[in-house]
Amino acid sequence: MLLTPTEFRPSRSGRIQERPKLPEPGWPARFRNRVATLLGPADREVLWLYLLTRLSLWGTAYCTRWLFPTRPGTHDPGPVLTAFERWDWHHYLHIAQDGYFPGGTGSGQDGGDNRAAFFPGFPMLLRAVHTVIPNWTAAGLLISFVAGAVAVLALARLAKRYTAEADAGQRAVLFFLLSPCAVFLAAGYTEALFLALALPAWLAALRRNWPLAAALTALATTVRVSGLFLAAAVALHFLLTVRSRDAWRALPWLALPAVPAGLYAWYLQAHTGDWMAWKHAQERGWYRTLHTPWDTWSVTWDAAFGQRFTTGYGFMFQAELVAMVAGLVLIGGLLWRRHWPEAVYICLTLAALGTSYWYTSIPRSTLLWWPLWIFLAAWSLRRPQIKTVYLCLVGPLTTIFAITFLSGRWTG
Repeated sequence: MLLTPTEFRPSRSGRIQERPKLPEPGWPARFRNRVATLLGPADREVLWLYLLTRLSLWGTAYCTRWLFPTRPGTHDPGPVLTAFERWDWHHYLHIAQDGYFPGGTGSGQDGGDNRAAFFPGFPMLLRAVHTVIPNWTAAGLLISFVAGAVAVLALARLAKRYTAEADAGQRAVLFFLLSPCAVFLAAGYTEALFLALALPAWLAALRRNWPLAAALTALATTVRVSGLFLAAAVALHFLLTVRSRDAWRALPWLALPAVPAGLYAWYLQAHTGDWMAWKHAQERGWYRTLHTPWDTWSVTWDAAFGQRFTTGYGFMFQAELVAMVAGLVLIGGLLWRRHWPEAVYICLTLAALGTSYWYTSIPRSTLLWWPLWIFLAAWSLRRPQIKTVYLCLVGPLTTIFAITFLSGRWTG
């Protein structure tokens, strides 16, 4: 039997002696080696930044529990996870626990809890993770934690692809993670999971890997209706970049993202007789009835500054107006740069949010506007003072928004 060079060595007498085989590395070492192969130094820097901001948010949550308890005058701040159990989380939790139509009655009917307004992707994953993590809130936070890590890696790679700057990825992720509504990335909400699917989908579309882009976009559509807006952007990018007859064979893949939305509509229709039950649930629960954009702006302005509501609600409506203006400026920049697919994605998002009775959830939606964070990163690399201005102006707002959410005062 022949010996390999690693299995023998010559002795002083010239005779060959066997070298003892080194033990195979254990699975922790193999895992670390595999991670090091997949993630370069820039990726690891991004993940380190992500971890630091998660620790910061958890520290903010801890302080908020003690300084702003739910019951004034209490001596017990309550369980550590209660700070993240807010509003939409309860809808996701109830869907994961009981489904959409518990006991034969559902949100698609008048008098329900309007849970049909929420797409099933996140609740289904929450139910699956709960089989391993017994605590529902911890399971939801774990989903967002892992999904957020995937999202920031994809955002960094997108930024580098758009700008060809080595530092653009880390800069875009920094601006993204310190944005005012970044607390929603840590909570058991859909933003992190949606981005973990949507950003790799867009990256695949830029690389013209249409089957992968369509599959990831379809998964994103199970999480939020915004997946359909992403699908429109992917389709436009396909039409603008296709160059050969063979490339047109990928066209049927672009219909894949419509399948989850169609199946969900069919499921709701089978239980309620209403194909648009999810839309009607949104109208009942969140005043998302169709209005003209100028009427919506007028009503929101009056809610923000007309003293119709308490100061807490007024402040939230002011944030909605600022976010809408930021979105319109972003669209203008995208059109100026001729980024047509990205402009379509933002336009459809603002059209959906800007034609309700009043603005709702636009600040949260900014987390999904990846061109915004990439443009800010590119701008700050050309003008270094932009980074300082951003951190000084946005940093305090981020803390205020986080405390507002974690203390249960987000909606006034």
